Amino acid sequence: MKAVAICGSPRQAGNTEFLLRRCLRKIEEGGIGTEFVPLHGKTIKGCIACQRCGKTKDGICSVKDDDFGPIFENIKAADIVVVGSPVYFGSATPEMMAVLHRAGYVSKANGKLLCRKLGGPIVVARRAGQNFTFAQLLYWYLINDMIVPGSTYWNIAFGRTPGEVEKDEEGLRTVERFAENLVWLAGRVCPMPDNPVCR
Repeated sequence: MKAVAICGSPRQAGNTEFLLRRCLRKIEEGGIGTEFVPLHGKTIKGCIACQRCGKTKDGICSVKDDDFGPIFENIKAADIVVVGSPVYFGSATPEMMAVLHRAGYVSKANGKLLCRKLGGPIVVARRAGQNFTFAQLLYWYLINDMIVPGSTYWNIAFGRTPGEVEKDEEGLRTVERFAENLVWLAGRVCPMPDNPVCR
């Protein structure tokens, strides 16, 4: 099995990355391989609604002059997909939403490629907007027929300057419990390698 965490922050080594890596460490402790995918420094264009992904049926987005393709291949290859974003004006970052919009469209146009993958969002806020952003990202999982476990709270934490999120003890516990629940759920959904739910 494999878990991928996509970091929507344009900052390198920021609070969102810290939380995602903490989540991945817990998942690794459960015996699942992981990969961290930052959007920092990458160019991700928005969906252009060309609908070619529904005509070609090859599971590939027709927009190829940016960095979306390899990221989507990581998503398709993973059993667990975790996304993280800081709050930008009450929303996830544009880069994150561009990835999710395009991944969702290609998936739905090609036989629901994301169906029954596990995962969920993690959100970092300076002060507010975290619940709106968490819901925004959560809706993407639900409309793509994915499975999201809970935790002891919503997967949110607070921090602005790099490293500040480490002071949010409740946020850290919530993210770690979320990761533990992903491992627990993976062990029950995919107990055997030939389970058709496991990709």
